[in-house]
Parts: sequence; structure tokens; C-alpha cells
Amino acid sequence: MHDWPGHAGGEVPSPTLVAAWLTLDMVPAERIPRWAAFWLVDGCDGPALIELAGLHGDDPREVRDLLPAALAECRVAVPAAEAAAAMETFTHLAQLCVEGRAGERWIVDKVAEILRRSGYANEVIALPLGQLYDLDDEWGAGWGRTDAELRTVTRQACDDQLRLAAAHQAPPRTERT
Repeated sequence: MHDWPGHAGGEVPSPTLVAAWLTLDMVPAERIPRWAAFWLVDGCDGPALIELAGLHGDDPREVRDLLPAALAECRVAVPAAEAAAAMETFTHLAQLCVEGRAGERWIVDKVAEILRRSGYANEVIALPLGQLYDLDDEWGAGWGRTDAELRTVTRQACDDQLRLAAAHQAPPRTERT
């Protein structure tokens, strides 16, 4: 988790994405206090968020203990289901790839990490990026498809993931009679 593009420097992830990382046990505790300070500037408020923003970040347990209450003050629920957390995280990964901010091989490695953390849950594997299951082994061992083919498969899965996310965010259609 700690090597995500943009998150080492200036980019501040949304509370929604951090909530997904919390469910997947991928939270970089040392960065959370800084991000909490930015969430305060962005208009979120509450005593847990203020306390979290004031922490040094060197005690991961202290950060993790405050984080759920601080996220609630940001009006973000921590996903109870790993599939919901994976959906959020996979969509973010897909966006990074499509924007050219992350390479296909890195995406596959992160997907493999999320799949491992979820215990290879069927609901996570069923997501478009979850379909890249075991692609890290193929890529790493150099057997099977070429690098170009693997990049194409990964980009297609990213496009499919973004389409699925857009469909979930679209308002329901109503029939006209």
C-alpha cells in the first residue's frame, strides 16, 4: 500500500478511499494525520478528526483507533464487506492506470495484494480487476502471454472496472408510461 503513486507526496486520498483501505488493512498509518488535516481544511469537522490530525503518526494503533470515528465525522462509513472496499480500491487503481499515473504491472501487483488480503473472496475475484487473478504469477515468471498482451489485458480490465463503477453511481432509470 505504501508505494501508491501520488500518495507519497502531495496527493491526499479521499476519506472514502481511506475507509476502503482500512477494511482491507492497507492503511499507511504514518500518513493519516496529515491527510486528516487536509480533510479538516476541506470542510470535515469533529473532535476525533481534530485529534487524528494532531497525531504524529508514529503509533499505528493510536491512528487506527481514531480513524473510524474520524471517517464518520467526514460522513464516510467504513465498508463492512471486503467486496465493497475492493470495489472502491480497484476503481481508484483503474483510474490511476487510465490516467497514466500507474503502470499495468504495478496495478496487477496491487490487485494480487488485495486478493490475498481478502482471502481470495469470490466477490472480490468477480470484480473486473479481480479477474486479473494470478496474472502476477504469469507476468513475474515470464511464461504465457507477452508483456504487451498482459498490459492490454490489464488496461481492458481497468476500463471494465471504471464502467462498472460508473454504472453503480448512475441514478436508477425509471420507466415512463
